[in-house]
Amino acid sequence: MRILLLDKNHPLIIEQLLAKNFILEEDFTSSYDEVCGKIQNYDGVIIRSRIPLDKNFLEKASNLKFIARVGAGMENIDIPVAEKQGIQLINSPEGNRDSVAEHVVGMLLILMNRLFIASNEVKKGIWLREENRGDELLGKTVGLIGYGNMGKATAKRLSGFGCTVIFHDILPDLSDEFATQVSLKELKEKAEVLSLHIPMTEETHYLVNSTFINEMKNDFYFVNTARGKNVETRYLVEALKAGKVKGACLDVLEYEKASFENLETDNDDLGYLLNSEKVIVTPHIAGWTHQSKEKLAQVIVDKIIASFC
Repeated sequence: MRILLLDKNHPLIIEQLLAKNFILEEDFTSSYDEVCGKIQNYDGVIIRSRIPLDKNFLEKASNLKFIARVGAGMENIDIPVAEKQGIQLINSPEGNRDSVAEHVVGMLLILMNRLFIASNEVKKGIWLREENRGDELLGKTVGLIGYGNMGKATAKRLSGFGCTVIFHDILPDLSDEFATQVSLKELKEKAEVLSLHIPMTEETHYLVNSTFINEMKNDFYFVNTARGKNVETRYLVEALKAGKVKGACLDVLEYEKASFENLETDNDDLGYLLNSEKVIVTPHIAGWTHQSKEKLAQVIVDKIIASFC
């Protein structure tokens, strides 16, 4: 099988697939149109996010048998078209679930205990204690939206902090020792911390909007390590200014490019997020650790070999 690799990943992908006699070609620079012009020559493609695999692309991929996405989200792929053409879709959420879960906890601890703010103050010669009094995770009710790989890993860690973890998911009967499944209505009534662990779909686009925020009974901390467009930012900013959202931990932003490599918009709402002491922003790195890079690649290789060897 001939496989085209469109993004740089851990070298174990190449090493292990070559050992199984796959024919590999790396192309990290060609444009969308250039790749479309040759994709019919390949049986498989391994991607991250650089090039969208839309309807036009897939219709030209007449011999494609699989698409392997090194990561969890599949929104850059026209899934209905791929499925209609019988193309197998492979991803690797198992590979970075632990990285995401640790990032969620880390961001919450930094925000709620004002660690970044206090550290910067001390480095500037400012010694404030009462002003930097923290807020404990212990005893908080944490609501998760989505209970797949990321949600479960996050619940496991937060339960260890003495949190009551509840979650809402479109699939039934997912409760386990770390979290209890509830209706969305009950989650909105009880949660003091809200964390998103959902894909980007038509149903989840702007899921957290003005109505959603207003239906939350408690003032709450908000965490998003899922997708930026799960949140309508202008209403999040309004809620932060009003105190309804006590603080926000954002690894993803509505204004990211589709490739996740940079921001494509600059506006007043983004300016507020970047300058507010109530907000921590990181550059879409929750799933990016040295360990997850290897694990993501290994999961992809294992799934390709299991299906095609």
